[in-house]
Amino acid sequence: MKGERLLGADRATAWRLLNDLEVLKRSVPGCESMTVTGEHAYDVVMSAAVGPVRARFKGKVTRADVEPPSRYRLDFEGQSPQAGFARGQVRVELDEVNPGETRLRYAATVQVGGKLAQIGSRLIDAAAGATAEKFFESFAAQIPAPSAPADSDATRPSASARSGSCRWLLAFIRHLLARRN
Repeated sequence: MKGERLLGADRATAWRLLNDLEVLKRSVPGCESMTVTGEHAYDVVMSAAVGPVRARFKGKVTRADVEPPSRYRLDFEGQSPQAGFARGQVRVELDEVNPGETRLRYAATVQVGGKLAQIGSRLIDAAAGATAEKFFESFAAQIPAPSAPADSDATRPSASARSGSCRWLLAFIRHLLARRN
């Protein structure tokens, strides 16, 4: 899975938000919890549904090859007794296009097993794409408006942005599962 998005923030702000645990928890669809376990290491619990398979995954995410404010790699693995496992990596890269606008590029690979491996790739691709859209919508809602003071209500995420907080990671993992190697 590959993609890119334009973010309405300078590269330093985009980097800060992409590394803010609370922002990520609010942005990742299906995310129930994300706990720091070490430098660049997190335990994650999330719920996901891909076609007929609905499951709760427990896993680990680790950031590696960190080059602020340009790029990093996310290594992940998750298991669910109901659905099987998923593991892979995502490379994230930020390029400032204009002042106040940054291009985020990502590329991911994934391996799956269990019931997830039995689901058709088209179904997984569709679910992953929808989840990625929800992540970016929630994430974009948390980018402070350039003209708003830092402590104004305009910079705080809305209730709707917070409610779908962990869905992106779930969608992203689903999409990665569809592109398994």
